[in-house]
Amino acid sequence: MRGISKAAVPIGVVAIVLMLVVPLPAAVLDLLLGLNITASLLVLLVAMQIRRPLDFAVFPSLILIATLFRLALNVSSTRLVLTDGYAGKVIEAFGHFVIGGSLIVGLVIFVILTIIQFVVITNGAGRVAEVGARFTLDAMPGKQMAIDADLNAGLINEKQARRRRTEVTAEADFYGSMDGASKFVKGDAIAAIIITLINLIGGMAIGVMQLGMAPGDAVSTYSLLTVGDGLVSQIPALLLSTATGIIVTRSASDGDMGSDLLAQLGRFKSPVRIAGGASLALCLIPGLPKLPFLLIGGLFLLAASRMQETADDDEDAGLQAAADEEPTPDSPESIAEKMRVDPLELEVAYDLVDLVDAARGGDLLDRVKALRRKVAMETGLVIPLVRTRDNLDLPSSQYVIWLNGVPAAKGTSPAGTVLAIGDMLDGLPGRATREPVFGLPAKWVPVELQRQAEMAGATVVDRSSVITTHLAEVVRQNAADLLGREDVRLLVEMVKRTHPVVVDELTPALLTLGEVQRVLHGLLAESVSIRDLVRIFEALSVRAKTSTDVDGLVEAARTALGAAISHPYVTPDERLHVLTLDPAFEQRLLEAVRQSEAGQVLALDAGTVDALVNGCTGLLTEAERLGQAPVLVCSPQVRAALSRLMRQILPRLPVISYTEVSRTAQIESLGVVNGAFAVR
Repeated sequence: MRGISKAAVPIGVVAIVLMLVVPLPAAVLDLLLGLNITASLLVLLVAMQIRRPLDFAVFPSLILIATLFRLALNVSSTRLVLTDGYAGKVIEAFGHFVIGGSLIVGLVIFVILTIIQFVVITNGAGRVAEVGARFTLDAMPGKQMAIDADLNAGLINEKQARRRRTEVTAEADFYGSMDGASKFVKGDAIAAIIITLINLIGGMAIGVMQLGMAPGDAVSTYSLLTVGDGLVSQIPALLLSTATGIIVTRSASDGDMGSDLLAQLGRFKSPVRIAGGASLALCLIPGLPKLPFLLIGGLFLLAASRMQETADDDEDAGLQAAADEEPTPDSPESIAEKMRVDPLELEVAYDLVDLVDAARGGDLLDRVKALRRKVAMETGLVIPLVRTRDNLDLPSSQYVIWLNGVPAAKGTSPAGTVLAIGDMLDGLPGRATREPVFGLPAKWVPVELQRQAEMAGATVVDRSSVITTHLAEVVRQNAADLLGREDVRLLVEMVKRTHPVVVDELTPALLTLGEVQRVLHGLLAESVSIRDLVRIFEALSVRAKTSTDVDGLVEAARTALGAAISHPYVTPDERLHVLTLDPAFEQRLLEAVRQSEAGQVLALDAGTVDALVNGCTGLLTEAERLGQAPVLVCSPQVRAALSRLMRQILPRLPVISYTEVSRTAQIESLGVVNGAFAVR
């Protein structure tokens, strides 16, 4: 059945082309003319039932095929009219019915139908299709950006984004095709007029000169056939033109055209009541028949009274239900909502509202949404929605980043300026400052001087980027604090959908959800991505069978991740800069490892701690001066305790174990730290 349907259209198109050159019997022409009228009516009814234009995406191609079919019928009927003076019962019946004994009346009616189609419907539909195509193409970039923003914000997934992009592209293609297809309808109307004139003039000439008919008989015979042929062609063309107009003027809705029309016309009571009263008022005009206007006015007033009984009651009921559901300001629900602490908030001063207001060109909210996806790809943590609000109490140009109800960072972003980052900024006017993330020297310069700042070698950043970058750094530094129990549950369920055995073996049989949260918290606290949850859970399952010590579980997870931990510190040229410990000094640290309630710690005297800190600080400072970002490498047995100490006194120096070093990177040692001094 499917193969037959696929072959039907190509066979039909070939048959239409053959009709242009092969004569048809009158009986076959009658059958095809009936098919043409019925198919055109079907297309019109389908156009009225669809909810959005893309539901009838084949319509532009259908217009071309229907137009070609109708023109082929015109050619066949013209051949019969001019050769036989007879074109079948359908054309003859339409001619007799329209002419009604008067040639002038028939021609006038035919001309009126042609004007309606050509001047009114076809031109209007063509103009709407042209404007629709233009606006659809102009709106494509904005729609694509909106899809990308929703994808970055985590509101939709990749599959939904691809489907929406496909719909946007299909919509643009559809309106572009409709713009071209409307030209077929217009050309068809012109061709119908020309064919009608050819039939009328040519038929009378053939009747008089070749068949020897009297001029009056020739005019009567061929005008009847011409008008009948033109009418049989114009009715399907008029139906198809109307369907074209409905398609291009149809906006997406939840119902078909008939339902929407009745619902929207009957939505408001006052216009219906006023229309009924106006119809009754027309009865006061002398000479007008009163019965039609009384009947119409009464029907409108009756409809308005019925609308009063139903629509108002539903609306009042809806408003009352909404009022009942809305909590009062003093209700426990309202107070609890105000007491709720958002995990992540961004407050801006009054003069920074333009960065948030999309109507004024602000894109800060879109960038904050995109930040959530970026952080998720880096850390494996889907951070909560960032609540952004203005605060009139903040000083001018200031913003504050709140973390779990506590201010985590502050910054400024003066209006009308950009941040120029660099050392050679003395020649530029502006307010000197420090870049909020890395503490680099910078200056807020007027927007007009952005080009001069770039020419001076500075890196220029707009205000929204400054705030977004600062927010991203705060999120990365405090990712562990943003991981809640509910977030862990969602992550576990996500892994269970693809690897159910891994999750079933781990929780709740071996570890509770709280213990899993503590392990993931420990990984995030050391800037380790938890994206690879499958390997993490598999390692925890093995370790938890022997011990549920948190430090041991964290180290087991780190061992499973292996080189993925050191990969972020590998340079583009595949180099890993490391600091190492003197073997004797590392043995002293290993002997000083003690177990406490907070995990493993180093029980060292103050002198040893000073030597460790001074050695690491000196080597780290020298490496940073050369643009390098080293890591401290030690044995797995001492790593947890050493990392806990370094995070308190030197947080910018990561501590990894030998098992976590990348196997593909080229190791470059920047120095060795021992108990007395550091050597390069």
